[in-house]
Amino acid sequence: MQQTDNVQRSIAKRVKGVATSDGAGVSLTRIIGQPILPRLDPFLMLDFFGSDKPAEYLSGFPAHPHRGFQTVTYMLAGKMRHKDSVGNEGVIEAGGIQWMNAGKGIIHEEMPEQEEGLLKGFQLWVNLPSHEKMSLPNYQDIPPSDVPEVEKPGVKVKVLAGEFEGVKGPVKTTAVAPSFYDVALAPETSKSATVSIDIESNHEGFIYVYEGTLTVNCEAPHTNNELGKGELGVLSPAPLGDSTLTLEAKRGCKCIVVLGEPIKEPVVQYGPFVMNTQQEIMDAFEAYKNGSLTK
Repeated sequence: MQQTDNVQRSIAKRVKGVATSDGAGVSLTRIIGQPILPRLDPFLMLDFFGSDKPAEYLSGFPAHPHRGFQTVTYMLAGKMRHKDSVGNEGVIEAGGIQWMNAGKGIIHEEMPEQEEGLLKGFQLWVNLPSHEKMSLPNYQDIPPSDVPEVEKPGVKVKVLAGEFEGVKGPVKTTAVAPSFYDVALAPETSKSATVSIDIESNHEGFIYVYEGTLTVNCEAPHTNNELGKGELGVLSPAPLGDSTLTLEAKRGCKCIVVLGEPIKEPVVQYGPFVMNTQQEIMDAFEAYKNGSLTK
């Protein structure tokens, strides 16, 4: 994707995460999936976890079910081992990503592959359209060596999914076709750095800053588009046609940028199941109870 003179996107809403725990007691910050940002179509949840205290993560995420959406685990530091009911098993290492399609049903677990040190990363839940909710489960386990990086003066962009300046990410998912970038600005200098990301027509999305501070579309008049560490910025509504997101940082900053086309369907969510109707949720619980969820 080449830079164009498209409409510039800005920040429509700024959100800070809330401290919580999940799994068997893992400490984390919930950013999407909390009261002030229940979801951001097609994204259902975004968690950030980061701790060098084993007591806050060793309990991990023991076996649990999912149906009707996709889970994405992106590791920044440490290692996480996963297993599932389809027979898959592996280790997600720092810089690696797992994109799992729960589809009609899967039971999986994610447990730290370490007893000390820093464990840090993200978990993102991506909704599925109704015609894909009962699809066959599958997953893509992508090592850090398979994640391409676009590097320019003061800028490094890891392309996990989607495309940036002609470089395509390794994640292949036809259901929602999102874009997922890990962006580092001015990582080794105090000079400012700028990057522009082209956004497809109708795509919504967000930026989450996990290190430093950045400015979004610094030329926008009468707006406060600065995002600091631990803040998520919801992008302004998609215009007709393509648009551009411009990020600038004067010091070292790291963030993720996630984009996708809204599904615009009813969402009924209860715990690990996300469907379109209450009856479908009841059917999922019954399937889990009688052992047919994964069959």
